[in-house]
Amino acid sequence: MTETNFAEALAAFDAAIATTTEVEGVWKALQALADVVVGAKLFTVMKLDWATEVSGRTYTSHPDAYPVSGTKPINRTHWFDTIHIARKPFVANTIKDIADVFPDHETIWALGCGSVLNWPVFVGDKLVGTVNMLHEEHFYTPLRVEAANHLSLAAKTAFLAVEHLERQ
Repeated sequence: MTETNFAEALAAFDAAIATTTEVEGVWKALQALADVVVGAKLFTVMKLDWATEVSGRTYTSHPDAYPVSGTKPINRTHWFDTIHIARKPFVANTIKDIADVFPDHETIWALGCGSVLNWPVFVGDKLVGTVNMLHEEHFYTPLRVEAANHLSLAAKTAFLAVEHLERQ
């Protein structure tokens, strides 16, 4: 990622947030920015509902393999401790490490993905969701994880924009 590429991608994200009237448009804009900043073969967004203690996929780049539907209980594993308690991104760079946390690891592997970067999104001191990027094994190097910091403000903006659109 060059500074010019990032600046152009950020400007495109800003323009999309300012003009889109569809929730999917917000998530697609965030995905496009993430593709420039970090890269992802599979990109999903999960929202958390603390009142009911469930999470649900609200966006996916691969709707056939990973549809937007249903919810699942918030799973309090080392993944949860990393994301929620430590407030750090969760990184697994092998399919074995992914399998230790995600029961759908076979689907992940079938899509050519063997590493994951889950980015926690906090707003108002509350974890509202995660931005999930998956790629081939060993893809999310420390440099790429560091670069993902550039997505933090955009992810918060996207979650807030979606909340705004859903109230309309």
